[in-house]
Amino acid sequence: MEKTMILDAKGLACPMPIVRTKKAMDALTTGDILEVHVTDKGALADIPAWASAGGHEIIEQTEQADVLIFRIKKA
Repeated sequence: MEKTMILDAKGLACPMPIVRTKKAMDALTTGDILEVHVTDKGALADIPAWASAGGHEIIEQTEQADVLIFRIKKA
């Protein structure tokens, strides 16, 4: 059964959103979803690249009120 964890990385500058995302993802099991909220625009390139390199899948990417939201399924 998949679970969803929310990571609030708003206000953090590169590389901290990726560092926190990796740490949170390490705590999940295969198939779980990590929802990451960031304000650093560098995350538009960084998070998809990181997820792809780790074999994870971005299942949704949206922006709400200057907050980027990524839903990442753990490989």
